[in-house]
Amino acid sequence: MKQTLQLKLGQSLAMTPQLQQAIRLLQLSTLDLQQEIQEALDSNMMLEVDDEIETGGAQQGAEAQTAEPVRETPVEENYYQELAGSESQQNDIPNELAVDISWDDVYEAGASSGAPPSSGDGEDYSFQRSAPQTLQDHLVWQMELTPFSDRDHAIAAAIIDAINDDGYLDTTVEDIHQGLADQLGDELELDEVQAVLHRIQQFDPPGVAAQDLADCLRIQLKQLAEDTPHRQLALEMVDKHLDHLARKDFSRIKRLMRLEDDVFADVVALIRSLDPRPGRHVASEEPQYVIPDVFVVKRDGGWQVAPNPETAPRLRVNPYYSSLIKRADDSAGNQSMRDHLQEARWFIKSLQSRNETLLKVAKAIVERQQEFLEHGETAMKPLVLRDIAEAVSMHESTISRVTTQKYMHTPNGIFEFKYFFSSHVSTDSGGEASATAIKALIKELVGQESPKKPLSDHKLAEMLVAKGINVARRTVAKYREALGIPPSNERKGF
Repeated sequence: MKQTLQLKLGQSLAMTPQLQQAIRLLQLSTLDLQQEIQEALDSNMMLEVDDEIETGGAQQGAEAQTAEPVRETPVEENYYQELAGSESQQNDIPNELAVDISWDDVYEAGASSGAPPSSGDGEDYSFQRSAPQTLQDHLVWQMELTPFSDRDHAIAAAIIDAINDDGYLDTTVEDIHQGLADQLGDELELDEVQAVLHRIQQFDPPGVAAQDLADCLRIQLKQLAEDTPHRQLALEMVDKHLDHLARKDFSRIKRLMRLEDDVFADVVALIRSLDPRPGRHVASEEPQYVIPDVFVVKRDGGWQVAPNPETAPRLRVNPYYSSLIKRADDSAGNQSMRDHLQEARWFIKSLQSRNETLLKVAKAIVERQQEFLEHGETAMKPLVLRDIAEAVSMHESTISRVTTQKYMHTPNGIFEFKYFFSSHVSTDSGGEASATAIKALIKELVGQESPKKPLSDHKLAEMLVAKGINVARRTVAKYREALGIPPSNERKGF
């Protein structure tokens, strides 16, 4: 075979490091972006936070985003003096101190301490938050205050370990007994485990360590005062007719227990006052706050979108370190500083591109969902990613990255960008109604129904058709289940 040389022309898309970084920053949430920025600040000496930009409000943040991202100023002689002056104390340090006085006589101890202030508007409450308490921690604390023997203490610890977050036992008493038999010896009796279990069931919250729902309600009823009205009838209903009560077969329960309507209503009200998940009120979790990426406000009769300046700090290139780079120096140290400078410029440019894309997509969404901002969920219009992609001249995959874990602050609340995208259903007038609007209508109709005669899925479909929305019964059932609304037989009152 003869070897030859051929020349061909072609085009290909290369994923440069800059493009990869821009795509990665675009899909990060606000919390992840803040962590990414902090890591960049820690690893790149050329990056610093621009403290000169005031971030007092959404409008100032919008103006700051349009400013030049990279500002390199010449080094001034008082550069470090300005940095030191921003953190200096109000009182100047004298050159000499008298020998018969102490430092605390001249300066307040609180002013020179790095600890957070104990009072005043500047108090940092993050230092005062305690660690989240779990249900197991709460039960172990009560167990340590209860006079248990060493043997019963081991049994109680095993029972508490088997309690889930709702307050129920994840396993049976027999399994706990079998697991403890190897540890405490074969002479351990099942009655000992049950006795310790009964003592734990008296702990707070009432109903904890129950084996099922009936057991949980029974424990709570037994802890009520004996003179509580209808306490005994409620115990009988929980023991014998809980299944009928769950199916809301009220007529059968009244017939079997021979109860009048008013007495039956009082018994059911007493049972409903109990907590079916007692452990949920004890376990505390660290609150997860949603930080909006953009603000939507109405000004001069129109809706305006502004970025949230608190989502990320304003960055710039450090003017002092950038001035140390020598043009004709090829040493390792100078080359490293050049690399850091280029990386800093890429990072700042990627952040600016992310903010511009985010703001552009948010404006396109607000422009198409003005009816929602004016009238609420029932006025939501159908919207898909392709509509926004065509409006901003981007690919649908880019729009998907932008709208994931990004939040918009509106007068109606804080919503994820993806919340404004929904499928559509045709109407009699030839238009379209979004799925979000239909869900809002179903929720509104169910909220206005009579408890004695709740609306069925078929009736809801007929009412929606009367409003001009062509929707089938199975579609109503799907939307109802998505809203967490039980069927009509479970919503029936008495």
